[in-house]
This record gives sequence, structure tokens and C-alpha cells, in this order.
Amino acid sequence: MNYIMICLDSLKQDHIGAYGATECRTPNLDRCAEQSAVFTRARSEALPTVPVRRALQTGIRTFPWEDIPKPKGIYNRHAGWCPIPQRQTTLAEHLAERGYVTGMVIDVYHLMKPSMNFHRGMKSFEFIRGQENDQWKAAPLPEGALDRYVPDGCPERRLRVFTQYMQNQQGRPEGEIGHQVARVMTAAANWLEGMAGAGDFYLWVDSFDPHEPWDVPPEYIDMYAPGYEGKRWIYPNVIRYEDMTEPEIEHAKACYKAEVTLVDRWFGHLIDTIEELGLFENSLVVLLSDHGKIVGDRSNFGMSNKDTSRHLYDVPLMVRHPDGIGVGRRFDQWVYDIDVTATALDALGEEPLPQMDGRSFLPIMTGDVERLHDYAVCGYSEVHCVWQDDFVLVRDDEEGTEELFDAWQDKDQTTDLSGEMPDLTAELGARLDELVEAGHH
Repeated sequence: MNYIMICLDSLKQDHIGAYGATECRTPNLDRCAEQSAVFTRARSEALPTVPVRRALQTGIRTFPWEDIPKPKGIYNRHAGWCPIPQRQTTLAEHLAERGYVTGMVIDVYHLMKPSMNFHRGMKSFEFIRGQENDQWKAAPLPEGALDRYVPDGCPERRLRVFTQYMQNQQGRPEGEIGHQVARVMTAAANWLEGMAGAGDFYLWVDSFDPHEPWDVPPEYIDMYAPGYEGKRWIYPNVIRYEDMTEPEIEHAKACYKAEVTLVDRWFGHLIDTIEELGLFENSLVVLLSDHGKIVGDRSNFGMSNKDTSRHLYDVPLMVRHPDGIGVGRRFDQWVYDIDVTATALDALGEEPLPQMDGRSFLPIMTGDVERLHDYAVCGYSEVHCVWQDDFVLVRDDEEGTEELFDAWQDKDQTTDLSGEMPDLTAELGARLDELVEAGHH
């Protein structure tokens, strides 16, 4: 059996039709959901981008945090934003030792910096250059190239990342094929075509889209914001929410929806290729995201670690088993990203990774087990949360605060219930303490 894992960065669960979205068009993701087991309460145990990939490639928790020195060239200061520790075995190393051809196609530039090591164990890897602040191209932009996308008088510190992105996109091919997600999915499809008849493989496909910048062809914007003539806020990090007009806010939301639809279109190209090659018959295919995104929710854009709402923590997870296990069913049990790794190895019939914290949820899909976890504990730098039933406890070590919310009745987390429900608050706090005190491997 083969294993194909497809990760789409910053994909909001509530923007997928199969998860109830009504305003965002995702026909290919919806088609994938119809053919898969769909999980509604999947959680990444540690956010953001890099900690999630560490978990997916080792099956080992990243939170509680380990004090690992930041290597040169790593500017991001979030906890867990580090290379995979040398003592940990990666999924690619594990499967390569067992005869699998291992490959990755990726444009998540954070993982490919010189100090990182996320291609360990890969017999082939293709890094698609050009995303966001990838230090790729240096040719200056023509005068006025940013005027349509940034506020007048925008401080230089807010422009640095977006400027690099626009430099990277200079000279790209005309039309959709030149956009990042199209390049990633086309390269992944080509890899699969080249692997026809070559034996068992593991392919990791990782697209940084729909992470901002939400740079899409005009016809996609017109699906959601026809007739808009103002600034194009495809990278809202350059402006503060409170400085945006209502039409500008709605346009920025439309840009994200347009990006999701573009991603869906090229995800469709990849799964069409999988189907045409007959790979669904002998491949476990997993679609997931690392986290959601704040897109005008709670009067903000981005993904501050202070935001522990479902807007950020709800992630899509679809698992298509070649034997049809769990197909068409929705599972509301708590599962982690580390469990995805364990499940893949279980489905492949391979031994677990050393020190793996993840547990296979294949028995949930077959109906042999009701659940793996009674609750889920997640970390994002100094902010930690415990999810149990419909509630979430949020502890901010920096602020010294602890709050309790009904996450399904109060998605924006406006009403702290810790005073009204002290027993539940204490119970969830104890669960968090237990994990933190146990420490890391």
C-alpha cells in the first residue's frame, strides 16, 4: 500500500462545503469528503506551521515545549519552531528503511531553510520556490508595483514580507499555472505519474496556500467580490483591521475565499491524477490542514497565538482508505495530527515509530473502538488550551490568566464561564498540568 499525505496550510474548516460552508466553493474537497472518513474535531497538538509538521513527521508531541536553541537563519520565535531533533526518527526514514520510495513536493519555505531538516529520509524532494518571505529573487520591483495592495504611507516593517513575495512572483508564467498551488499540485501529479509501477511509496505534498498572500486570478475574486474597485487586500498584514473600511474588510474576506477556491481547483487536479493512475485502489490518501485562519473573525486578520477560538483550531481531516473503511461517515471524536501518523503506519501494516505518542484511529473508522481521547491538549507558544466535550480551557502563561468557554455555543469566545463552572475549570486545568509536568521525550 502507498501513503499520500496532502497538507494545505491555513485552510479554515468552515470554508469547506463538506463541513457546512455555503459561501465558499470547494467542489473537489467536497468530492474527496464523500469518498473519505471525515473528522470534525481534529486538532494539531502544537501550533503553528513548523510544530505541526514536526508532529506529522514523527508522531511525537512537540508540546510541552523543549528548550531547543534556535539555529541561525530562523527568525520566528514561536516555541517549537525548530528542526526535528536528531534523536527522533522521521516517517520518511522509517518507511525508506522498509523499502518505500519516499518523496515530498513542497512550497512551505519555513521547512526548507538551510538550518531545517524536514526532508530527512526523503529519496526525492522538490522545493517549489517563491512563497511569501522565501529569500528567492532579489530583483527590485518596478516603481508603484505595490500601490494597489498596500495603504498609503505603509511603514517599511509591514512591507518587507509582502515585497519579497512580489519580487518572487516576477516573471511567473501567465495564467493559473504560474500560481504557487498550481505549481505544487502539478509537480506532485508529475511525481505520481513517474512512479507508476515502481513499488510502494510515501508522498508528502504540502502547499502553503491558502495562507496569505491571497494572490489569485481576477476571475476568482469576481466570484466573491464582483465590481470591487478599491485596494486589493491580498496580504492584510500590511494594514490594521481598525483602519479598514467595511467594504475593504469584506473584500479581504472575499480574497481568502477566492484563494480557497483556487486551491480546491488544483487539489482537484491532483486527485484526478490519483484516480486516473488507479492509485486509489492501493493508497491511503489523507487531506488535512495545520490550522485555520482568522479572516475578519473577532475583528482581526491573521493567527495570533492569543486566539484560541475554533476559527483557528478547527482543521479539516479526510482519510480515504483503499478498502473504503469509514467512507461517507463523520467522526466527532478528538484526534490529533500525531494520530494521523500512527494511523498511516497501522494502515500500511508497518511498525510504529520509536517513542511515538500518536495512536491509530483506524479502529474508530472500523467501529471497533469508540474513541482514543477524552480530551485534547494543545499549545501555541505561551498559550495552551484543553478541549473537552464542547468546552475549551484557555491558559495564557504570559498574562497569567485562565478562562473557560463553551466553544460550540460561543465560537468567538466572548463569555468566560470559569467563575460559573469552577469544577470543570479545575478539572481541565489539572489535565493541562499533568501533561506539562510529564514533559517531553
